[in-house]
Amino acid sequence: MTTYAELVPGVLLRRYKRFLADVRLESGEEVVAHCPNTGSMKAVNVPGCRVWLSRSDNPKRKLAWTWEWIELPEPDGACALASVHTGRANRIVEEAILAGDIGPLAGYQTLKREAKVSDARLDFRLSDPDKGDVFVEVKQVTLKEADGHGYFPDSVSTRGTKHLHTLTTLVEQGQRAVLLFCVAHEGIHDVAPAAHIDPIYAAALAAAVDAGVEVLAYGITLDWQAGAPVAVRLTRPLPVRI
Repeated sequence: MTTYAELVPGVLLRRYKRFLADVRLESGEEVVAHCPNTGSMKAVNVPGCRVWLSRSDNPKRKLAWTWEWIELPEPDGACALASVHTGRANRIVEEAILAGDIGPLAGYQTLKREAKVSDARLDFRLSDPDKGDVFVEVKQVTLKEADGHGYFPDSVSTRGTKHLHTLTTLVEQGQRAVLLFCVAHEGIHDVAPAAHIDPIYAAALAAAVDAGVEVLAYGITLDWQAGAPVAVRLTRPLPVRI
């Protein structure tokens, strides 16, 4: 379970220059927050929505505020939180693996981050004397399209396609390889490759599955306290539509 220090709510005014976001806090003060997301942020960059920021007291940081979450309207009138901090995904997944919350990856004795494989790096290598090794690549999913389904990627991803080729090669060499979608959007209930955005990635994913790469998707569950999100867990297994 990944926990947060006190998160501060505000309203998103705009995201610009990829790494910057203007936010109006509930006090009326406008601040510039770091946007820790290099992607297109399709469907999660919505000015006027409520957002949640974390604050750092590190004097060496140029920006004290970091944009963590956005609250998005759902068709039924409810709201769903989505993470914009892509750097959190690996930590959330690692804690879920170590806690045994991801069944197909449970029971391994050691976990190594940043596993070097040929000319690529994969997020994790799990090892066990009896089970052997499994290589895991994590992708954060936050794109929910108008049809109600979740998709990855939200823009053309040559790096993502390269990772799929690496996973496929590992399987062809007799290794176990897993692509894990970390679905960091409360309103997403299944995941599919975004062939309408990146058909090359979608084709590579289909080929990887045919070769024996395992594809898993798990969704977040948020814990709240005093009206603010305080912790996130990865506990909801979700279907993947290839």
